[in-house]
Amino acid sequence: MKRSSSSEETDEQYEGCLSFFDVRGLVPRPLKITVETTTLTGETVTTMYDRGLARLIHHEIDHLHGLLYISRMGAGVEPIPVEEYRQTGHAWMYDGTRG
Repeated sequence: MKRSSSSEETDEQYEGCLSFFDVRGLVPRPLKITVETTTLTGETVTTMYDRGLARLIHHEIDHLHGLLYISRMGAGVEPIPVEEYRQTGHAWMYDGTRG
């Protein structure tokens, strides 16, 4: 990955991670992210991701920079046990659709 940029528009959704398998955290993320990468042949490719895929890519880019999602959670917001999260019924939703 060469670089990335993201939209100023964000939303908050619950995320999980294998680093913290038993909890979920409410994390704000950009709704759109643009990532510039280099292919194996040396070509530069720019890809734009939105909504759920932007969240996933941003989460993984954070790992490349040594960050975990808990560092992105708001002040005073704590992770919740996965059992409690499952009872919320909250899947990632964007404009009334899953995604």
